Amino acid sequence: MKDFFENIARYPRFILGLILGIFLAFFARFRPLLNNPLTATALMGLAVGTFAFFYFTLRAMLGLNPV
Repeated sequence: MKDFFENIARYPRFILGLILGIFLAFFARFRPLLNNPLTATALMGLAVGTFAFFYFTLRAMLGLNPV
């Protein structure tokens, strides 16, 4: 039974490492684009626009808009 709990205790670290690895691999592809100010501005605008889209969409879907 001790082996079972040791195995279960490893899963959060594995999942965290997996997610971190995916994000690092994803952002490594965009790192060369940040050298040019025009593409860096476009990427930042895209990131802010994506965040705003999800923010307002979830707010409307959950009914959090004040009346």
